[in-house]
Amino acid sequence: MLLAALVSGIYKDGATLSITMAAIATLFGGVIAMYFTRGHRKEVKKKEGYIIVTFGWIIMSISGMLPYVFSGAIPQITNAFFETVSGYTTTGASIMDDIESMPEGILFWRSLTHWIGGMGIIVLAIAILPLLGIGGMQLFAAEAPGPSADKLHPRITDTAKRLWLIYVGYTAAETLLLKLAGMSFFDAINHALATLSTGGFSTKNASLAHWNDQPLIQYIVILFMFLAGTNFVMSYFAFKGRVQRVLKDEEFKYYTIFVVAATILAALVIYFQAHLTPETPGYPMVLGKAESAFRHALFQVIAVITTTGFVSADFTAWTPFLTIFFFGLFFLGGSAGSTAGGIKVMRHILIIKNGLLEFKRTLHANAIIPVRYNNKTVSEHIVYNIIAFFVLYMLLFIIGALVLGFLGLDFESAIGGAASSLGNVGPALGSLNPVSNFNSLPDLAKWWCGFLMLAGRLELFTVLILLTPYFWKRT
Repeated sequence: MLLAALVSGIYKDGATLSITMAAIATLFGGVIAMYFTRGHRKEVKKKEGYIIVTFGWIIMSISGMLPYVFSGAIPQITNAFFETVSGYTTTGASIMDDIESMPEGILFWRSLTHWIGGMGIIVLAIAILPLLGIGGMQLFAAEAPGPSADKLHPRITDTAKRLWLIYVGYTAAETLLLKLAGMSFFDAINHALATLSTGGFSTKNASLAHWNDQPLIQYIVILFMFLAGTNFVMSYFAFKGRVQRVLKDEEFKYYTIFVVAATILAALVIYFQAHLTPETPGYPMVLGKAESAFRHALFQVIAVITTTGFVSADFTAWTPFLTIFFFGLFFLGGSAGSTAGGIKVMRHILIIKNGLLEFKRTLHANAIIPVRYNNKTVSEHIVYNIIAFFVLYMLLFIIGALVLGFLGLDFESAIGGAASSLGNVGPALGSLNPVSNFNSLPDLAKWWCGFLMLAGRLELFTVLILLTPYFWKRT
């Protein structure tokens, strides 16, 4: 917040004092909490882990909305909380009608909430969630850089150092490239913060469509969205020179295949049915249309799969087929151990593999045929965990859509809003389409979407287990 106050002071946007007061209030609250808990044991067991993760995110969201409220940029508590939760969970759904009129310090803080939440979820996914047994994350825990997973503190510290270096390095690299490609420095750093976190907050009302006449900018963003949707452990291996290890990784391989296949399909439909006006200067008509169709398809496919949610065009206005197609991509998600939301590619791979193996098991009832991932046997416990996650995810999506429908949303907006919030995608369907925002939602619907964002971001079990009576019973 103090960094955002500094940016505000540099641009003299009138919000410097408000953001500084928000920082002081947050610091004061933290000091008081530390003082009253100074005598408590610092031991973290499973139950404490669940509580710390969920309530940590909630408290961050409460304190994070203070700059909006104090500055008057978003005076309503509901809207300020929604924008902050959307930021920290890297969803990117916004209630701002005129983003470009906001003070620079506020926009920078908004992007920073993405960046903080993105890094937080990587450390959670690689260092903490495997220890809590969440969602099959144990699969790649052994591959994460650092000591063995049996000691919490050394693992977090060692892992975080390496991941912070990669995360900061990628952010700096994208900022530099976007600046060289023609963005202002302010726009470049904000979009870099939003890209690496797969968040999607932009400094422009039109999002990345603002730069539709500058393909290089969009291709740079595409590259870093792809990297952000990749398991950050793979980036670590690549920088260590272990490129073969990356290329042999099943999740990375299928993640790339999904992106390529979806892009080709979307580009062909756009080229032959959507009738895009060529937007690439200097190209003949046919080549210009082909480049434009390919770029928009690639951009939107990666933006949705990685749950970044940047917009280069309104994909719901192309064709009905593509509207349904992109809605399906809401449920894919990026790689485990990335900043992307959604179900995650790894889970889809294991669910499909297990489903196909059921045919063999039916034919050979006495045979023991285990699921294999990266040439290693996956325990039944992890397979059951992933299936349970998938069932819970779909159940929460259905309940989420039903609640939004009950609160007054039409069918398309309700299912789109629920899928987008739970998957941390950002843009949705209907009245919540990519060129609109979530400001039209009733207040109760905004709180409900905030809950879905949080549940989806923290891998469901972490949040939902706190709602069960037996969790709070003394053992």
